[in-house]
Amino acid sequence: MMINEPNVTPEPTILSFDNLSIAYDKDKYAVKNVSAEVHKNSITAIMGPSGCGKTTLLRAINRMHELYPNISTEGKINLYGDNIYEMSTIELRRKIGMVFQRPNPFPTMSIYENVIAGYKLNGIHLKRSERDEIVESTLRDVALWEEVKSALHKKGTFLSGGQQQRLCVARALAFKPEVILLDEPTSALDPISTAKIEDLLVDLKKHYTIILVTHNMSQAARISDYSMFMYLGQLIEYEDTKTMFTNPKDSRTEGYLTGKFG
Repeated sequence: MMINEPNVTPEPTILSFDNLSIAYDKDKYAVKNVSAEVHKNSITAIMGPSGCGKTTLLRAINRMHELYPNISTEGKINLYGDNIYEMSTIELRRKIGMVFQRPNPFPTMSIYENVIAGYKLNGIHLKRSERDEIVESTLRDVALWEEVKSALHKKGTFLSGGQQQRLCVARALAFKPEVILLDEPTSALDPISTAKIEDLLVDLKKHYTIILVTHNMSQAARISDYSMFMYLGQLIEYEDTKTMFTNPKDSRTEGYLTGKFG
């Protein structure tokens, strides 16, 4: 298994979890007392068996859980030291973008409209020249411009699955966020499209901080700088990826990485 080499000197902390717990129906904890720091301009993979809390943790960073009244949160998540629960959700989601498991371009919108959808949904008016610049530059960022520049006004669903997922990444990037969250972004894609998304993420970390949930340990080893292993809602181990994969400190981490459970 080829393992990505971590940054020699960690970048500054951009995001931190401070004793974070998330419960469903008050007493069913999906995440328990998680504390950790995420480094800027890095890829952090969150791994663990199904039901371990990794997706709940990821979605908490974007406050997606607030859509459900039965979910309660204790502790803090800080972005550059500022508590995200004290920000408006509009401000937060301009700083932290989200890409979901399955490609989900807005089906009634064109490729062009999908890229700038966040501006429209938030009532932000742009000049045509500004919209054009955002669409082209963002599609170039995700290596999609040359493939779609002559079809910008076709529906986003016209694209292949891999192209649709890159369009969804472009939609997240259009707001120029600080952090990009991805929930198993390649699980529905073929190997060629998966490789393109992985190459894209490695390139994007030059300008963004990336946190992704993945069941694919080989993917985590290939592209992440740091890895979190979660089990039964707890953060069991958090280390640079090379160290975790070659010398895990906890027997549960070793068991997961060697396929004893998962």
